[in-house]
Amino acid sequence: MPDSTRFHRPVPVQPGPGEESVWDYPRPPRVEPRAERIVIRFGGEVVAESTSAVRVLETSHPPVYYVPAADFAPGVLVPVEGTSFCEFKGEAHYLDVRVGDHVASAAAWTYPDPRPGFAPLFGMIAVYPGRMDSCEVDGEVVQAQAGDFYGGWITAGIVGPFKGAAGTFGW
Repeated sequence: MPDSTRFHRPVPVQPGPGEESVWDYPRPPRVEPRAERIVIRFGGEVVAESTSAVRVLETSHPPVYYVPAADFAPGVLVPVEGTSFCEFKGEAHYLDVRVGDHVASAAAWTYPDPRPGFAPLFGMIAVYPGRMDSCEVDGEVVQAQAGDFYGGWITAGIVGPFKGAAGTFGW
């Protein structure tokens, strides 16, 4: 019987015209400004809408979109206890997303003091798309990255395979 914990090197999908491969993204990650219209819905409402987002691109990961905190509806983001650490971006702080009685616990995060090279993340908020009703990039509803840690946004123009699913930890 094969050992399911053994490392298996992924085989990148060859991108077609107009597509991006996550295997062409850099490490350390790159932050880039984006002008697409980002819409985040939760609890039956639009909780954020922006054309001033940035996305973080890192090898093997779908992009993570960060929206200016000012582009979220007032009161929907509630700071909670708990942090995590990224060797590149620094210490992430978590927020609940709340609309009425609907709560997505620790479904958003921010870097209040991003490390050098990641200053564009200051004042920006990312959400786990799988914990929202929907997240859109220019009208396209994104698919959530597998797993419960990374929070990538998969659109039709992004090809993998993607880190996050079972068996991808060692990538």
